[in-house]
Amino acid sequence: MKPFKAFRIHERDGKIAAGFESLRLEELTPGEVVIRVHFSSINYKDALAATGAGRILRKYPLNGGIDLSGVVESSADARYEPGQEVLVTGCGLSENVDGGYSEYARVAGDSVIRLPQGVDLAQAMALGTAGFTAALAIHRMEHNGQAPSKGPVVVTGASGGVGSIAVDLLAGRGYEVVAVSGKPEADEYLKSLGASRILRRQELDLGKRPMEAVRWAGAIDNVGGELLTWLTRTVDFWGNIASIGLAGSPKLETTVLPFILRGINLLGINSSATPRDLRLAVWKRLASDLRPRHLDRLVTRTVAFDELPGAFDDFLKGRVLGRTLVKIA
Repeated sequence: MKPFKAFRIHERDGKIAAGFESLRLEELTPGEVVIRVHFSSINYKDALAATGAGRILRKYPLNGGIDLSGVVESSADARYEPGQEVLVTGCGLSENVDGGYSEYARVAGDSVIRLPQGVDLAQAMALGTAGFTAALAIHRMEHNGQAPSKGPVVVTGASGGVGSIAVDLLAGRGYEVVAVSGKPEADEYLKSLGASRILRRQELDLGKRPMEAVRWAGAIDNVGGELLTWLTRTVDFWGNIASIGLAGSPKLETTVLPFILRGINLLGINSSATPRDLRLAVWKRLASDLRPRHLDRLVTRTVAFDELPGAFDDFLKGRVLGRTLVKIA
């Protein structure tokens, strides 16, 4: 195979340096399946890794990109054949194995998901880790008793990739969705995805008591910190809170009272280390009953591979709505 183009991240003298390089297949981390990458996406985590704003990689150098979709080029795993359309999200991509910002990827067979019926390569990355994470949160909440009949579900950080898709998926399932966002310019976008109400993050009265008046039947939180603490104090009896992100803060300062008096459940959502059986089940739902109704609206930007380095800053400065697709092929 001829050399190919990849966006590679190095650590040099304690600093992160990233850019395009020419690689050969044997330089990639080991794996049974070689994929010709067609699309990837940009997640907040990708921006942190590529710029050094956050320490995401556990080894260096690695290709960036926690998502990819493409076509199998070759496979030493009997489950896959050349020409099959596949996707990979999480599973250590751009953490301890080379990621999707590359014309070719080499990955473990257990990381690979055959493209669900009715989903094409671009749509798979319109969903990507963000869509998988939102669907995993809802999947776990519903297995824990969440249902539309129990009342509204609030989504914090609603204008981001995970939040946007969560709003769309929940509304499609029949939930009353309340979106919390700090971006007034995102209001119409969130309403178009199915949000019934929008609360301005900066204007919320978070209260100080160990438990506040009940407001929600459940929640999906992308922010952490004070907002997540507030959710633990305002979710109804036996409600579920899916904790996904820490855009605001990694801290959680609360008491045991909401857990032992209201029986609420705090569900940690790890989309990278999800067991394969659960991963397959969630992707099956993303192609069926949890399929987004407005996938075209969720993708607000598509960038060419060459444009990738200039796209990260908007994520770090909170200027992004929805999903950003990266066209590799």
